[in-house]
Amino acid sequence: MKNLVKTNHMEYQPGMEQTSPEIMDKVLKEVAEYDYSIYTASDVRRVLPKETIDKDDVRILLSPAAEPFLEEMAHKAQTETRKHFGNSICMFTPLYIANYCENQCVYCGFNCMNKIHRAKLTMEEIETELRNIAKTGLKEILLLTGESRSQSGVEYIGGAVKLASKYFSTVGIEIYPLNTDEYHYLQKCGADFVSVYQETYDTDKYEEMHIRGSKRIFPYRFNAQERAVMGGMRGVGFGALLGLGDFRKDAYAVCLHADYIQKKYPYAEISFSVPRLRPYINNAENNPNDVHEKQLLQVMTVYRLFMPFAGITISTRERAGFRDNVIGMVATKISAGVSVGVGGHEEEAKGDEQFEISDPRDVNQVHNMILSRGLQPVYTDYVRTN
Repeated sequence: MKNLVKTNHMEYQPGMEQTSPEIMDKVLKEVAEYDYSIYTASDVRRVLPKETIDKDDVRILLSPAAEPFLEEMAHKAQTETRKHFGNSICMFTPLYIANYCENQCVYCGFNCMNKIHRAKLTMEEIETELRNIAKTGLKEILLLTGESRSQSGVEYIGGAVKLASKYFSTVGIEIYPLNTDEYHYLQKCGADFVSVYQETYDTDKYEEMHIRGSKRIFPYRFNAQERAVMGGMRGVGFGALLGLGDFRKDAYAVCLHADYIQKKYPYAEISFSVPRLRPYINNAENNPNDVHEKQLLQVMTVYRLFMPFAGITISTRERAGFRDNVIGMVATKISAGVSVGVGGHEEEAKGDEQFEISDPRDVNQVHNMILSRGLQPVYTDYVRTN
C-alpha cells in the first residue's frame, strides 16, 4: 500500500465550503469543560422537579450520579413525549442504494479497506426497490449511500430522490456531507431531511478513528447540518456513534450542537438518533464498550427532556425488546422491514451490509407491536405539496 500523507483533520480540503466556526468552537469549548464526575445525587434531585432543563442540567442528568434516578427520568420523559407527540409513532425504512466508500473509518463495515462486496443500484433497480417498499404502506423513506463522491455523485443521489418523492411523502437522506448549493439541489429534487452523525465530538479520537478520506475533516462534517438548513432542508438529524468516544461527553455535545442550530435557525425541525457500535463483516468484535441499554436509555431521556419537540429515532441496531419499550416513552420514530445491504427489499441484497441488525421484524410485525402497546402507528406526518 502506498504511504499515506496524513492530512490535518481540522483543516478544510479544496472544494469544501467553509462555514463560520462559531457554533463548533462553542460546542468544543463547553464539552472540554464538562466534568461529569463532580455531580452528586443531590444535584440530580434538584434538577428533576424542573419543568424545563437547560444545558447546565443536561450535564447533571448525563452524569453517573443520575443513573439511579433513571426510572424517574424515564417517567418524566414519557410525559414530555406524550405532551408533544401524543401516542403517535412514525414508521419508516432505510434503502441503501450504494456501499462504495472512500473513507477508512476503523469502526465501519463500509470502510474502503474492508473487503466486502460493493454495489450500486441503477435508477431502474432503485425504482423497483421503492415500488416494493411503497406496497407495505410506508410513506417515509431514508436513502443512504457509502461516502463516495466518485461512485455516488450528487446527481446520482438527486435522481434517486426524485424517484423516491414519487412514492413517499417524506424523503430523508443519509449520505456524505455536501456544500450548501448541493443540499439546495437535493432539496429541489424532493429531499426533506438530512441526517449527519459526527460519530464523536472528541477531535483527537475523531482523528484516530478516521484514517483517511474526506470524512477525516472534522469541521466540514460538523457544519453539515447548518449547510443543509441553509440549503433549504426542512429538518436535520444529529447523533454520535455511542461507544466510539466518551459517550457522556458526546451526548452532551449532541445536545449543544442541536440547540445552537435550533436557536440560529428556529424554523428547522430537529431530530436525534442514538446509534451504538455494532459488529460488521470482518469485525465481529465491534461493540459499544461501556454504553449498555441503561446508559443508552439515559441518553435518550436527556435528549427528550432537553428538547421536548425533537423527534428521536430508534434503529434496528437495538434488539426488539428494547425498541418496544422505548417507543412512546422517548422514541417517536422506528424503522421496520430493514435491510442494511444494498437493495434487499425486492430481492437478495446486491452489496454487503454496513453492520449487523438486531431486529429483523417486517413492517406488519412492527405495526402490530405498536398497536399492542396502545400506541398509534403513523405512516406519514407530512403532506407533500409540490
